[in-house]
Amino acid sequence: MGNVRYQLGDDGVATIAMDDGKVNALSPGMLGEVGAALDEAEAAGAGAVLLTGREGIFSGGFDLRIIRGGDAPAAMGMVRAGFELAERVLSFPRPVVVASPGHAVAMGVFLLLSADVRLGAAVPSRYSANEVAIGLTVPNTGLALLRYRLTPSEADRAAVLAHPYGPEEARAAGFLHEVVEPGALLATARERAAAAVSDLDAEGHRVTKLRARERVLGELRAGIAEIG
Repeated sequence: MGNVRYQLGDDGVATIAMDDGKVNALSPGMLGEVGAALDEAEAAGAGAVLLTGREGIFSGGFDLRIIRGGDAPAAMGMVRAGFELAERVLSFPRPVVVASPGHAVAMGVFLLLSADVRLGAAVPSRYSANEVAIGLTVPNTGLALLRYRLTPSEADRAAVLAHPYGPEEARAAGFLHEVVEPGALLATARERAAAAVSDLDAEGHRVTKLRARERVLGELRAGIAEIG
């Protein structure tokens, strides 16, 4: 895969690393590669998934060249595919851990919010749903994820004011569960993923996840149906 590396470890953890050499834009190609890696993890019977980015960044969001390129069907298709991926991660049958090496912006932060366990590096970075700051609107799909993960006041602040959260502020708001030193990020995330493999009953996890998230998954699917 061109921009995504996949590896299944002996501990049952499948690692999916995005790296396009730039900001990990969630282009149709990147979205397709992450989806294919999830297919591979599921087919191989991975016990958990660890999703990460490249040094300093998880993802800067959708490819703005496509958003602003004048081809509305292409742009809407990319947006739909992005939130379909988020819905898949939120409902994935195995635990999903995100290790964010840095910035997670727009669709990047929505993808992060879809994971079960979310770790961020203690580096200068921002976690932001920045749509209203760049002339766009936050779609209902994004609002559903913000409302599900953040406190009510922070969900409103994140969406309406496009507030840029640093790592510790992001943890307090609900974007992240832990902030760790950058050199320990992947090892810590892998520990959390391996613990999920060993400590959780796979079927119990799958059924309870779908039951607990029935409402937000319904909101996501309804929002996806509205796109384009």
